[in-house]
Amino acid sequence: MKSLSVLITTLLLSLFSYADEQWRIPAQEDLIYFELETGTVVIELASFMAPKHVERFKILVDEGFYDGLDFYRVIDGFVAQAGDVSEEKPSKNKDPLKSEFTRIMSGTSQFSLVQSPDFIAPEAGYLNGFAAGRDRKTKEEWLLHCPGAVAFARNTEADSATTEFYITIGQATRHLDRNMSTIGRVIYGMPAVQAIKRASVNNASGVIENSAKRTKILSAKLAKNVAKEKQIQIEIQKQDSQQVKDRLASARVLDNDFFHFKGNGNLDVCYYQLRTRTIESN
Repeated sequence: MKSLSVLITTLLLSLFSYADEQWRIPAQEDLIYFELETGTVVIELASFMAPKHVERFKILVDEGFYDGLDFYRVIDGFVAQAGDVSEEKPSKNKDPLKSEFTRIMSGTSQFSLVQSPDFIAPEAGYLNGFAAGRDRKTKEEWLLHCPGAVAFARNTEADSATTEFYITIGQATRHLDRNMSTIGRVIYGMPAVQAIKRASVNNASGVIENSAKRTKILSAKLAKNVAKEKQIQIEIQKQDSQQVKDRLASARVLDNDFFHFKGNGNLDVCYYQLRTRTIESN
């Protein structure tokens, strides 16, 4: 009996170890909680890519700037943009920011290649847990506009972002890659994001003029300021985990009897974003 007990314990430890190798827990300082009329949304920030924009976002969240504002420009299949459309809400943090569309590759870059060439980028893959692109010739890396990507909105000028942000709600937005300062992605609550009220399909600008028909932001908080009982325990697949490698390998050959045309082996990394899961807290 003792040997059986030891065996069971060893197997359980192995399973826990395997789970730790496959999944990561995002750092609390990188998480933002949004309470929308449609539900809770959690964003993981990418300060390694757009540090000044991330810093601005955290400051605005912490001062309550977004509380009570709404998603005023929402185009189905494209983006949901939020902020102060009236430009009347006070804040000392409205100076235009210098763009952070890309970053220079470094010798310590944690880039995992998925597809080369990508249909827009020379290379596409994962960077620190985010879908990313890379160009070895220009030595640049950037985050991709996959569904759930979060970025700062701006005017025509590159260095004009101030407070407005948007969430990608459609698949066909990759033309925004390297044109916007991307600050993170939604890791929990995409159903709540997809439930945000849209403008009419005949409204090219996407601006919802009637404020009563917009989806409101009830509150936005840094994770550290969220009551412990309301914090969501989220895990994200590690980009170099065996689970991810197996999933990509299977996708390249479509190894399921359902598929009669097996494709050409190329992958759209946006379709294979790293999965997330929630775990029960003790």
